[in-house]
Amino acid sequence: MADAEASQIAIAQTQSDQDVTTGMRFVSDAAYKQALRNLGVDTTPVSISIYPASFDDKDAIKSYLDDYNVDRPLEEQILYSDIAETVAGSTATMLTTVSAVLIGFAVISLIVSTIMIGIITYVSVIERTKEIGILRSVGARKKDISRVFSAETLLVGFAAGVIGVFLAYLLTFPINAIIVAKVGIEGIASLNIIIAASLVAGSMVLTSIAGVIPAKIATNKDPVVALRTE
Repeated sequence: MADAEASQIAIAQTQSDQDVTTGMRFVSDAAYKQALRNLGVDTTPVSISIYPASFDDKDAIKSYLDDYNVDRPLEEQILYSDIAETVAGSTATMLTTVSAVLIGFAVISLIVSTIMIGIITYVSVIERTKEIGILRSVGARKKDISRVFSAETLLVGFAAGVIGVFLAYLLTFPINAIIVAKVGIEGIASLNIIIAASLVAGSMVLTSIAGVIPAKIATNKDPVVALRTE
């Protein structure tokens, strides 16, 4: 600090009303004082950086400062900023935004998939109209016909869910390998068995919902008309 205060550039700045580094006049007294601080002329402390050893120590320091500021006027209070908390908050906000976008894409994908499954089931009903007529003619009830297509959609949902969960499980290995190689953190990507079962169950529920209308159409077909269909 003594060397900076006695340096030639510091002395030159004290003798000039211009910024010696740029040759421009100062726009205000605050800018002049800041230039003196930057060059080491003014060594008055304006801030203190504290580096706690742990998050518990950080919280303890913040609590101490908060207690110190109680019932004190603003000019006597110690103003502080928690950089770790700020970074964590920004990261959490970013992750929340990214998660919301991904959830939006997932919801759109589910809606489109459900509609496509319903269309495919409806096409299956049209292609098997004669089979429906034969089943009705041998005594099958409307609810029996509905159960046939409902069972098919459930099987489609189960197969799709299992395949999706299996692929997601396989992807955890390269994802974890990349994260370990980049930041050295293990086990970030994982697939819980309960979540996997929930995903399969959700897939079956969506496909069963998609098959409700086609199954209803199948049950309402006239057996005589259905038997005449080629």
